[in-house]
Amino acid sequence: MSTVHATAALLPDPALLRAHLRALAVLDAAIGDDPRFVLYRFGAAWGPGEEAALMDNGSGDDFSVLFTPAGVLIRGFDHESSMSPYADDEEQVWPGVIDDVPAALRPLLDEPAFRDEGIDAPRVTACLWRETGDTVWRTGSAIDFPADSEDPDGSGHLFGLLTDRSPEAVRAHFEYYYERPVPLDAIRHVLAGHPLTPEIARALNPAALSDEALLGRISANPEVDSYLACDGEFDLTRTDPIESIALPAGLPVEPVAGCGAGGTHYLCGPATPGGPRPVLYTDSEGRASLIAESLAEALTLAIVLPSWHDALAGFRPPALGADYLEDNPDHPTVAARLLATLRLPPATEAQVLTRLLTTAARTVPDGFLPHVPDEEDGAFEPMLEPSAG
Repeated sequence: MSTVHATAALLPDPALLRAHLRALAVLDAAIGDDPRFVLYRFGAAWGPGEEAALMDNGSGDDFSVLFTPAGVLIRGFDHESSMSPYADDEEQVWPGVIDDVPAALRPLLDEPAFRDEGIDAPRVTACLWRETGDTVWRTGSAIDFPADSEDPDGSGHLFGLLTDRSPEAVRAHFEYYYERPVPLDAIRHVLAGHPLTPEIARALNPAALSDEALLGRISANPEVDSYLACDGEFDLTRTDPIESIALPAGLPVEPVAGCGAGGTHYLCGPATPGGPRPVLYTDSEGRASLIAESLAEALTLAIVLPSWHDALAGFRPPALGADYLEDNPDHPTVAARLLATLRLPPATEAQVLTRLLTTAARTVPDGFLPHVPDEEDGAFEPMLEPSAG
């Protein structure tokens, strides 16, 4: 029989559990096609000093893991369990399930999110907790489980990915839920706590970060579209460059956006389904640079580091972006929101700056410095300059 007692013995310490739940939320958001239908979520601001990991399978089963200064409370609800408050005419929590919850954590069960209208009891069939400083997970000590089920309180299927945290188990879950293959290496990468890069995000769901999908999301979201056209200097309506260009290697170029200063962003190479194309930028003064390995990276750059032109000119933190941040102190919050809207992985200024400089250095040796065909002095100059400190 699988019950909370078996679950308690298999759970890791709170820090490892928190990291694992965050990873599940990252994976679910990256693999899924629609944010409305993800199962796992992680909220870093549930309450003062509190965080919440939530799971809702959309069929009536859910759980919450609340991390608070006083400790951690795990509440699970299996809607088909005979231990459900709804299975009893008195609509009460099954005896023993929450009776031993310590006073410091007990108020968490009264959260409105865990109670349904018309019933004076929390939505719970399984409960575990661990107070700060404790060394083991606790459960109700006097629960008389029904004998008619191998998983009477639902803990077996509710907490399956919390007790078996192996990459193989996690992959099997997401492949079953989303009905498509998921690469094990990408699962391992996220579960190990590594950042979700555009490459890993693309491996988890190639369609989500395709050029077509990203451009469609921009067009459908006025806030993103407006920011990119103004602050991001990535205006999708400016696709008429000042002059035609060609690349030494003969790769095709497609103008995808422009800026008010006369610059143009180009996608380089043939368009292949799901395949990334490097992004080249040319300015109005005859200079050019490769700025990203894909449209997803270019959009991340424009959102997170709108002063990237200065980076190519040699500026580095703290001078880089200081003026923009002074005028827009809420930029980090706005950037995080825009990235989430486009379903792009989170990124820091340091990360996008490193990617920009690495990519820009490929412009000349890899044949991405353009020229104007049939023009004697039509060669562009590279934009990347040595660091100015």
